[in-house]
Amino acid sequence: MSGRGMEDESVEKNFESKEVPGWQEQLTVRSLVVSFMLSILFTFIVMKLNLTTGIVPSLSVSVGLLGFLFVNSWTKILHKSGFLAHPFTRQENTVIQTCVVASAGVAFSGGFGSYLLAMGQAVARQSTTANNPENIKNPKLSWMIGFLLLTSFVGLFSVLPLRKIMIIDFKLIYPSGTATAHLINSFHTPRGAKKAKKQVRFLGKFFSFSFLWGFFQWFFTATETCGFSNFPTFGLKAYQSKFYFDFSATYVGVGMICPYIINVSLLFGAVLSWGIMWPLIEKREGDWYSAHLSSSSLNGLQGYRVFIAIAMILGDGLYNFVKILGRTLFGLYHQLRDKNMNSIHDNTKTSPPTLALSYDEQRRNHFFLKDQVPTWVAIVGYTTIAAISSATIPLIFHQLKWYHIVLIYILAPALAFCNAYGCGLTNWSMEAGYGKLAIFVIGAWAGASNGGVIAGLAACGVMMNIVSTASDLTQDFKTGYLTLASPRTMFVSQIIGTAMGCVITPCVFWLFYKAFSDLGLHASPYPAPYALMYRNIAILGVEGVSSLPKHCLTLCCGFFYSGLGY
Repeated sequence: MSGRGMEDESVEKNFESKEVPGWQEQLTVRSLVVSFMLSILFTFIVMKLNLTTGIVPSLSVSVGLLGFLFVNSWTKILHKSGFLAHPFTRQENTVIQTCVVASAGVAFSGGFGSYLLAMGQAVARQSTTANNPENIKNPKLSWMIGFLLLTSFVGLFSVLPLRKIMIIDFKLIYPSGTATAHLINSFHTPRGAKKAKKQVRFLGKFFSFSFLWGFFQWFFTATETCGFSNFPTFGLKAYQSKFYFDFSATYVGVGMICPYIINVSLLFGAVLSWGIMWPLIEKREGDWYSAHLSSSSLNGLQGYRVFIAIAMILGDGLYNFVKILGRTLFGLYHQLRDKNMNSIHDNTKTSPPTLALSYDEQRRNHFFLKDQVPTWVAIVGYTTIAAISSATIPLIFHQLKWYHIVLIYILAPALAFCNAYGCGLTNWSMEAGYGKLAIFVIGAWAGASNGGVIAGLAACGVMMNIVSTASDLTQDFKTGYLTLASPRTMFVSQIIGTAMGCVITPCVFWLFYKAFSDLGLHASPYPAPYALMYRNIAILGVEGVSSLPKHCLTLCCGFFYSGLGY
């Protein structure tokens, strides 16, 4: 390819004439105001997805688009009104994206649809074991905010010293961060601005349709079991086995944004379980399990439903965990080996000539290395927060002891690095896998009689918050690297966004919790399917498999191995 062609493909050539603002100038008041407003909006979206499907797709592109729309419109209005307005830069756009994603990310890693809700009495009542007061802690706004503030920041400091290694030395891809950066860069060109306006118009049309459809459905809903959301599409017999079409725009939207393999897998699982397995097992009532048990008893049909699903999820999770960890270690080995080989060649002066860095890489490396965050900040920040958390979290969860938390904080940096590195290779964050590992280890250590269920779930929260924020920060570093946003800006933006999320997210959850008394129940419009699963994983961790109904362990083993092979 000719040099002229390479110049045409250069991204930074398009912005060469524009001055890159300093890191403090990138953090503007308007960007933080817009971030706060969008954080509330996207927290509601993530919270509803958490409490309905449990599947939360990536929202980075939407955040970048709306952030560009809001601030760009703000700037134009001020300019036309005669007020002096600073131009809207791509670095400022990156700040908005970082803050909002960090804030909305707390809604997922905070466990409001999983481990945190699983602690409450509503979910505990759905199982007949480990539902004593020692293993129940109902949600409360004060302790939820405190817990998130204690656990959501330490992950940021755990990978902070590794930013250069991850981004420049190893050149990790971080697909979501890279895609978001390219989107932001394109918005700030004349052609990209027109495309953004077109996308926003489409967004407005489908938003209006979804709102009007929900309003229309409301007219035909008298009770919780009637209306379009409970319409017996395939007949009453199929309806009893949970086969009916839910006319919810939320589920349709999630199905549209999720890859087809996920949708097909969900459909296959629904047909296999509710259409074949559960009816067959139900015919064994009185033989495999007692006919006098309640429908929520884990010693009955519910036990087969829950633990077979958990076995398959754990099998698939273990496979992906080992695969991602293997790829991480394999990639790290090659990176270090190549680095050592280059060092040997340099010493012997026989190294082949290295390819010259492109203009884009030179410019990006310069600005990425310009504003560094000192390593001592990471060390002091991590140890300080870890010490405070180890002393304070047991005051929130007396079942979780200080030495449990110390163990987590000792292991967390290595796990956070593995998660961040694996995310850079595959775009998969395995925080849920690390969280389940913490449930088993800490829950079994604490024991059922000492509140092991709550201890395991709380430990899961600590671990998930650490590894999740670590991978999010490295994703943001990649986005900032490609948009020339300062690492200091990214770090401060992540802290601000996380702080917003620690306050906004519990408040949003509290609105749902108070508005819907059946939150987390199976028949609720907000069943939070992962909450019961996480609680039963904790029960399994502290009580073992002896309490499972007849043949359940055999079926679980079979589906566990099928999850490994799938």
